[in-house]
Amino acid sequence: MYSKIIGTGSYLPQKILTNKDIEAVVDTTDDWIVSRSGIKQRHIAADSEMTSDLAEKASRSAIERSGLTCEDIDLIIVATTTPDMVFPSTACILQSKLDISECPAFDVQAVCSGFVYALNIADLFIKSGQAKNALIVGAEVYSRILNWNDRTTCVLFGDGAGAVVVSGAERPGILKTSLHAKGTLSKHLCVPGWVNRGEVSGSPLLQMDGGVVFKFAVKVFEETANELLDATGKKIEDLDWFIPHQANIRIMESTAKKLKLPLNKLVATVDHHGNTSAASIPLALDEAVRDGRVKKGDLILVAGVGGGFTWGGALLEF
Repeated sequence: MYSKIIGTGSYLPQKILTNKDIEAVVDTTDDWIVSRSGIKQRHIAADSEMTSDLAEKASRSAIERSGLTCEDIDLIIVATTTPDMVFPSTACILQSKLDISECPAFDVQAVCSGFVYALNIADLFIKSGQAKNALIVGAEVYSRILNWNDRTTCVLFGDGAGAVVVSGAERPGILKTSLHAKGTLSKHLCVPGWVNRGEVSGSPLLQMDGGVVFKFAVKVFEETANELLDATGKKIEDLDWFIPHQANIRIMESTAKKLKLPLNKLVATVDHHGNTSAASIPLALDEAVRDGRVKKGDLILVAGVGGGFTWGGALLEF
């Protein structure tokens, strides 16, 4: 038994925050943001919207496009850094909102690599016969953990959700996955706060050493791509699409150049989504499916890197 993505979906909150809007909040300019990140706008969740609300809308879209119903789903994994609450998991809350009576449901916390981690887990569940139809969601409301006085971070992130349905298949769809982590680098990208006797200890806001993250991301994106291609006997020329975590256009284009991959094979949505952490890869995948770029049979490389540091990727035949 193999596994394959059979449906994609996404959801972006209605509110759009442009770079011009941010100029009124913090000392920055549209030119400064675009030149350093490629980002022009991002979506911001309404006060009434929780991570599970974004996840629900993306999930219903993915399930509909898969041709299945909610009752067919027998595994739910939500990748998120911004859960609805300490517990229960956002996956369990999502299960209730989808009216799925009973199945394993849990969250994965690997920050911007979360979707890749969740995809790997779903692949193993299906290959081992423990699930038939898995719902994998990346969903975030990063706008609530940003320091809106820090122009080096608040301009980069946005809110959104992306989802895929992974099902059993006779032919491989997920050809190979790869996961890594290096905890000694955790201080360079973190939210160093926690709940302590009813109060928040430490800081509940995102902190990032952008230079360290940039260099590390380019390095491990290249390594992960080569690792997956070598393991499957594929070459960079065989790739139809490269869909990396949408952190920064300079990171993505630098990686493509190192891999000698034409930029027209790079799926980039960071300009209008911003960095949506665990949601960024499935959001970009769904957009490319919907606009007709990604077609059945295409060979796709997805790769993520995030706080932890965590990183990994997957080689997919769509």
